[in-house]
Amino acid sequence: MAGASNVSVDSGIFKVDALTGFRRLFYLITPNESSFATTEEVPQYMVEAGPFFLIAIGLEMMIGHLQGNHQMYRVNDSLSSVGAGMFMMLIAGVSKIFFHSVEFAVYIWLHENYRLADLPWDSPWTWLLCFLSVDMGYYWFHRYAHEINFMWAAHQVHHSSEEYNLSTALRQSVLQRYTSWVFYVPIGLLVPPSVAMVHIQFNTLYQFWIHTELINTVGPLEYILNTPSHHRVHHGRNRYCIDKNYAGTLIIWDRMFGTFEAESERVVYGVTHPINSWNPIYIQFCHCIHIWNTLWSTPGFGNKLSVLIKGPGWAPGKPRLGCIEDIPMVQLITRR
Repeated sequence: MAGASNVSVDSGIFKVDALTGFRRLFYLITPNESSFATTEEVPQYMVEAGPFFLIAIGLEMMIGHLQGNHQMYRVNDSLSSVGAGMFMMLIAGVSKIFFHSVEFAVYIWLHENYRLADLPWDSPWTWLLCFLSVDMGYYWFHRYAHEINFMWAAHQVHHSSEEYNLSTALRQSVLQRYTSWVFYVPIGLLVPPSVAMVHIQFNTLYQFWIHTELINTVGPLEYILNTPSHHRVHHGRNRYCIDKNYAGTLIIWDRMFGTFEAESERVVYGVTHPINSWNPIYIQFCHCIHIWNTLWSTPGFGNKLSVLIKGPGWAPGKPRLGCIEDIPMVQLITRR
């Protein structure tokens, strides 16, 4: 069973106390409070975080106004982001069915039948191994979600906002979960499913707070952690920002695999070819429509296959990820 410090305070919409709720947004948890023997015992951390998302958004909005930035949140953009998040949760199902989906069943099957070792679910070392494994798995998922066009069709939803605030973190795809799970399955060769279920959720939760312009730097932690500064680069459509900083929690993976870029010139947010729509349904599926049309217009079976599995900027005669020269130059428009 989990440690006694795993506080549960069910008072209406708040399932945990305020300190616990906000600690979770920063991955500030201990193995003792977040280790469970079975998947059935694992809390729905993502669902329980909902009220704290909204409080944090309200605080960011208030601080922005106090600083004179009255356009930090645009109503139409924010509603599109929140609408996309609600649509995603509706499809996923706000229940434990979310955690017992077919995708995670594959992980459980692999662990039960082919695990290489019996690691204890309540060991801090198992917890740490899973933390690192999930985070690296997320790095590779995220990288391929930018480098493979059919995966980008889902992930572009998150990048479609031209704003960068905490509501942008909620702009999620209904399709992304059908590819992301594959990158966590190999962890099942070692790590018990209940431990992985915890860290997959917290890896996502951590990425909420880094969607802000209020925090410039976190000092020496910039060398280790994914931070608002690093993630602003990732969301940029400036040429220097393209295909950079895929980290979830730790920026070390980008530094190791050659995809790190420090923030320099002011970042302009959004996709390289703006979708120009606030419709949350269109935002979800517009790139799928684009791929379908491109498939029909591209000659040759090999080229059609490349449309799916190469980068979104690829075209016949171009490198796998396209040409950086094809990325439009950007111009920063300041709104106050």
